[in-house]
Amino acid sequence: MKRLLIPLLSLVFILSCSFIPPDTLPVETEPPAAIQPPAATIAPPVVTLPPPGAQPVPPVLAGCPIFPPDNIWNARVDWLPLDPRSDEYIVSIGTEEPFHMDFGSGEWDGGPIGIPYNLVDSTQAPSAVEFYYPEESDPGPYPIPPDPLIEGGPDADGDRHILILDTDACVLYELYDAWPPENAGDPWSAGSGAIYDLASNALRPAGWTSADAAGLPILPGLVRYDEVLSGRITHALRFTVPQTRTDYVWPARHFASEDDNPNLPPMGQRFRLRANYDISGFDPFLQVILRAMKEYGIILADNGSPWYISGVPDERWDNDLLHDLDVLTGEDFEAVDSSSLMIDPDSGACRQPTATYLPSILR
Repeated sequence: MKRLLIPLLSLVFILSCSFIPPDTLPVETEPPAAIQPPAATIAPPVVTLPPPGAQPVPPVLAGCPIFPPDNIWNARVDWLPLDPRSDEYIVSIGTEEPFHMDFGSGEWDGGPIGIPYNLVDSTQAPSAVEFYYPEESDPGPYPIPPDPLIEGGPDADGDRHILILDTDACVLYELYDAWPPENAGDPWSAGSGAIYDLASNALRPAGWTSADAAGLPILPGLVRYDEVLSGRITHALRFTVPQTRTDYVWPARHFASEDDNPNLPPMGQRFRLRANYDISGFDPFLQVILRAMKEYGIILADNGSPWYISGVPDERWDNDLLHDLDVLTGEDFEAVDSSSLMIDPDSGACRQPTATYLPSILR
């Protein structure tokens, strides 16, 4: 075959957390060749898309940054290489297992659907908490408001996470299996607790759990209604799988398994929706979530049901519309190797972009 070499000047970007390719964010309009999601039963919300070429805005909640812009949670992973065990991980979780948006409106089993959060300010009185994993918990105290929102509701018997954001200090407090005191003046009780300065990239000590099995914060990985409505999610999403192995990868700090099978994914493993997955037939509202899965990916944070994506309860969610994403399965995703982004194993900060000019060779 005759080869034609044409010298060109091309910009090559090195993989990094803050690399933003010059793409735009229009709603894809061409219908997919294969699966057409069913129409929603009610009129979907109107999504305000960013203007073409707009730079992504790092996540902010109640005036607080959700970690610095260069944090791994806020890193794009659509240009990273595949993890060598991507296929094995997908098979272990379930190639044909459907995805499930584990959040919505209304109630399920007597409680809100999803993981709620509480906003407090500096006037909130702190509470003492006794932990049954004190050696891996931040002692506190924790600014637990009266009648706090608890995952599953006040009478739940599940994980009972309590997430609290102090909007004055921009400090995040998270508790696992939290229970109120039986008597006035007694401390709260919880399995474990973690406190995060949202202006810092510091990770928890190596080997420590948090309110999540991977030793990661929960709030940064939740899908929130308002950010979907804004037209773009600029962070990774939290998800669960049934089995993990006795290992964790950066930025995770903890594992929760006794199985050393190398084909099981470690805590902290990042996955992404395949670039060639056609999202154009989905409602524009859902395209925001799907685009985040392509660009920022999903991060393994806990043992649980396969491919369950975490989000915040909100009465504005259209549950029927969210169920259109049930067509996603494990085979639509791939595991990525994000190790090249790590600067320091004890920090969530990741590498900044650099550029090299090389001639392009067209064949």
